[in-house]
Amino acid sequence: MNVTIKYFASIREAIGHSSESRETSALNLADLRDELLAASPAHAASLARGRAVRMAVNQVMTGEAALLTDGCEIAFFPPVTGG
Repeated sequence: MNVTIKYFASIREAIGHSSESRETSALNLADLRDELLAASPAHAASLARGRAVRMAVNQVMTGEAALLTDGCEIAFFPPVTGG
């Protein structure tokens, strides 16, 4: 399936681009995150399992168990605070 991945804030800066279209066999966000960890050193550092990373599918905040569908939009971003 093909998905669109968007990266925000420090994750975008580390990876070097704000979005990408990706062909994946991942069934859920956990599987996709594993694929991305292997994609490049920048992906591995910014999306590492020990890091706090927020995720959304089709603009709805969710966890790693969220299922993916063809054409969905995934977002990865660091935690943010207001002020």
